[in-house]
Order: sequence, then structure tokens, then C-alpha cells
Amino acid sequence: MSSSDIPPFTPSEFKYTAPPNPGWRFGQRIEETAEGRAWMEGEKLGWKTIDPSAEDPSKLYFLLVSGIVPRPVAFVSTISDTGIENLAPFSWFNQVSSFPPVISVSCTRSADLTRVKDTLNNIKSVRGFTVNIISEPWIQQANICAIDAPDDVGEWPVSGLTKEPSIHVKPARVKESAFSMECELLQTVDILDPATSIASTTLVLGTIKYIHVRKDMLDERGNVDPGKLRPIARFAGTLYGRVSEGYRITRHAWQDAEPDVRRVVDGGPKT
Repeated sequence: MSSSDIPPFTPSEFKYTAPPNPGWRFGQRIEETAEGRAWMEGEKLGWKTIDPSAEDPSKLYFLLVSGIVPRPVAFVSTISDTGIENLAPFSWFNQVSSFPPVISVSCTRSADLTRVKDTLNNIKSVRGFTVNIISEPWIQQANICAIDAPDDVGEWPVSGLTKEPSIHVKPARVKESAFSMECELLQTVDILDPATSIASTTLVLGTIKYIHVRKDMLDERGNVDPGKLRPIARFAGTLYGRVSEGYRITRHAWQDAEPDVRRVVDGGPKT
């Protein structure tokens, strides 16, 4: 598809919809719905099985980032021990635990394993950093911070974003971010390249010390409303996505579902 064929971006309101198969019953197979049958038609073309140890690393990278999707994006603010302030987006990011509150960010090295990201060096030396959730209105400002700038160049001026002083850590948080976390380094875990035993990636675990959330993002229960936050998601390459629809699926409790589950397990009729 050429750029001239792509429709312009238009903001959209978050919508709640019914789940894909609201009438699903315990034990019901995917082929029992029209959508499920259509989905399984593709299996007739067969499977491609990849052995990661025998695959070209660059091809493996693109395969994984295209298949493990969508990914949340951490917009990380750090500062070097010489005072250079850095901003960088990371889509290998997630929450690890809620109590204690810990997040993870993975920092990969360059393809030849010789260059370590400034973000990692800064976190190791200063031990504090902020993670800022990116929203649609300022994705371009965040994206420019993925530029491969030299170590002595900070990204804040070119991003056009605003520094907001943190309470606990030295690096600033991003004022435009409606959900930010001040984090303190908990642990780093080096992932070694099997051929060289050199760290190809370092997993950073950070303890959340303070959370900053804009009041207009909160719902009546005090939780973040995804339709108000408008977070972005990452796919492969330069492809980003929006979160514009959601549906709830019942999480069954054993005490309520036990009779129906046992009936299916014992070969009885589906309910």
C-alpha cells in the first residue's frame, strides 16, 4: 500500500464491544463457530518451524517482534553521571509485579555487541529513571527519540517535550505523559550471546517509587480509563497501533463453574 492510499489519522473514542464469541460454552471447540472455522482454514497451508539456534539473528529479531504483539512502550528518561539527559522508547517493557511494584525494560546492544545503549549506562550509574506512557497526541515527539544520536547528544530539545521534576529520582519525567513512574534500579540481568558469552541484552528491573497520573485519566473507581489515556502499541519495524476498542470476558470462579466443568470433563453435554 502506497502512502497516498493510506487514510489520514483521525482521533476516535474508545468503544466497548461484546467479545468475539459471547455464547461460548465450556468445552466448545473453535470449529463450532463460523469465525472459528474460517480461522482454522489457514492451518491447511501447514506450518513453518524455526530453530532459533540455527536462524540468522536479524531474521529471528524481526520474526519475534512481528509475532509478539502488541507490545506496550516505555518512554524512559535517564541522566548520565556527567549530566547529559536522555530520552528513549523501549517496546520490550512490562509490569513484573504489583507488590512490590516492579517493571522491566530490556536494553539490547548493537548488532555487533559493541555498543551499549545510553539508557542502560545511565541507569547503572545513576540508578534512577522514569518510565512515561506514550499517548497518541505526542507519539511523533516520542518517536524522534529513537534516533541513533551520539552519546553526548540529549534528545529533550529535539523532542519538544517538557521536563517535569521528579520527587525521588534525578531524571525528569515527561510532563506530557498522563501516566509516569519514578523508578529505582532493583537489578540487572545480562542475557548472554551463546556464541560469544557477551551480553547481547540486559534486562533492567526497576522498583516504582512514585506514580504520577493525571486526574482526568481516571474512571469512577480511580483506575486509568484506556479511552482517555489513548496509549500506543508497538508492532514490527516502524508500525505502531492504537487501542480503540475493548471487550470484557467473564473470569469464571471454580465454586460457581465446577458442576459445568466436571460435566464436560466427564464427557457429559456441554452447557
